Amino acid sequence: MEQVDLSYGRACDAAGLPALVSIFADRPLVRAVREEDLRSVGFRLAHSGALDALIEGEIATLGDVVLLDCPHVDAAGMAALSRLDMRVAKSGAQLVVTTSIEALDDVFACFDQSAPQILVDAGRAEIVVAVGRTLGGISGGRIRELAEEDRLALIRLSEQVDAIAKRLEGLSYGAAETGSIVSQLSDRKIMFKGMDGADGALHVKGQLRVPLPDPRLVRQIIARRQARARFFDAELFADPAWDMLLDLTAAHAEHARVSVTSLCIASGVPATTALRWIRQMTECGLFERVEDSADRRRAFITLSDQAVDAMARYFDAVGKPALAYAA
Repeated sequence: MEQVDLSYGRACDAAGLPALVSIFADRPLVRAVREEDLRSVGFRLAHSGALDALIEGEIATLGDVVLLDCPHVDAAGMAALSRLDMRVAKSGAQLVVTTSIEALDDVFACFDQSAPQILVDAGRAEIVVAVGRTLGGISGGRIRELAEEDRLALIRLSEQVDAIAKRLEGLSYGAAETGSIVSQLSDRKIMFKGMDGADGALHVKGQLRVPLPDPRLVRQIIARRQARARFFDAELFADPAWDMLLDLTAAHAEHARVSVTSLCIASGVPATTALRWIRQMTECGLFERVEDSADRRRAFITLSDQAVDAMARYFDAVGKPALAYAA
């Protein structure tokens, strides 16, 4: 089996013991690869087994980090994931989930409590980097903070991982810049300018609220932005936050619901990168997760009320003549 050197320092708890990780994957080969990679960077194995173990019996110890592989999911699998979601949330463990774009909507719907990192079609190196990122966030101080040299090593690995592993499709795509911007978002709440009144109502030009533009206009702007990729490298124009805001604005005006997979596609960046943006923009108050009242196995993403107001004021300020030529 190919060896990939991904070491960035030992993951140790306060007593100096390697951190504990549980691995859940139905494919034996996948479990074997994950065990090898995580042991190589200093984790101890708390448990390794199939997803059935989450339903058939209690797992005595989940450990500090839970790594779940779920490229496909059925009804029984969704029940297992929901159970894992609740247990991870209660235990304070960190959860990393790997899945496919086909299963993303179902997997996303199962996790509404544990705030997992979700990776889409990820390779070995990207998974190890994701697990490494959890070390500073484990509750109770069980894991030491990453030393500065460890953090720098992770950044270098993120930037060069495609060349190292030859498997990544998303992480090398603006990983360093995107990670930095997203982390800044997570550190603060978005301040929506122009809001006044104790009830948060918006007063512009003597009106209670500025309406959103015709969704056809927003769709035209989106189409023009996407057309640039036919003539230039799409990475030159990567702006996932704005592209998702535009897509959700159009959907809001159309009274349409947007799945997480659809929003990832609209972002114009790899799904794993888009999911990081969605998570942080939800935490800072721009996006909201909405459960499907008719089917609890589904969830959608929508703009918050404050974000709707902010987008409406943006379009009002820019004006239709300028928007007609917007790209």
